[in-house]
Amino acid sequence: MATVLAFHAHPDDEALLTGGTLARLADEGHRVVLVVATDGHMDAAPAHGEPPRLRELRTSAAILGVDRVVHLGYADSGHGPLFYPDPPDRTRFARADTEEAAERLAAVLREEDAAMLLTYDANGGYGHRDHIKVHEVGHRAAELARTPRVLEATIPRDTVERLLRLVRLLRIPLRHDPAELTTRFSPRSAITHRYDVRPYARQKQAAVAAHHSQVHGAGRMNPVMRRMLRLPAPLFGLLLGREWYIDTSPSRPPRR
Repeated sequence: MATVLAFHAHPDDEALLTGGTLARLADEGHRVVLVVATDGHMDAAPAHGEPPRLRELRTSAAILGVDRVVHLGYADSGHGPLFYPDPPDRTRFARADTEEAAERLAAVLREEDAAMLLTYDANGGYGHRDHIKVHEVGHRAAELARTPRVLEATIPRDTVERLLRLVRLLRIPLRHDPAELTTRFSPRSAITHRYDVRPYARQKQAAVAAHHSQVHGAGRMNPVMRRMLRLPAPLFGLLLGREWYIDTSPSRPPRR
């Protein structure tokens, strides 16, 4: 059995993008380590205790069978035209020195002797500046730690378009520009791995629901995810029961 490290930008990303994969890996007996770049908060961290979103992350991780959770120590950079100054206690991830952040991640990869790193595609999924930074930092960390396998989590663009049509059909408000979303993520021709994770739909749904502040607060997941979380697990699995990756391992021949 091997150790797999999943690197994500914010608490909740692990459940949405790779929740089924992480549950499957844990079920198969692999050691699963989850690293988040940010604690998901825009302002200073609480003076006492762990930030709420990191507590929610640990609940989600336990549901998925994750063995270890690590926060790299950065703040959320926010999404949209405004790029706010750093909070007083830490750097926003998108402003972090790539080499320094990569070394922090590489240290965990080395410590765990990870056989595989899960990171993001070059577009950072839907284009969040922290997600793009995850791609950059993840690949540099894999080089530093000499991690043999690297898979980039993504979604095929045509699947994104179908989901957007469903959202419009159900008249669910969307906080992102649909036209922009269809130019993000990855073309289907670039995808090398598609995993059917419907057997783990109940765990994935529960892991998403664990991020209470995002589902019920002002986070980006609602109101779409609130509707998704009301679905029976089999129907949730039909909609979100597949996860996609691009293999960019150093030993893999370049695609033509």
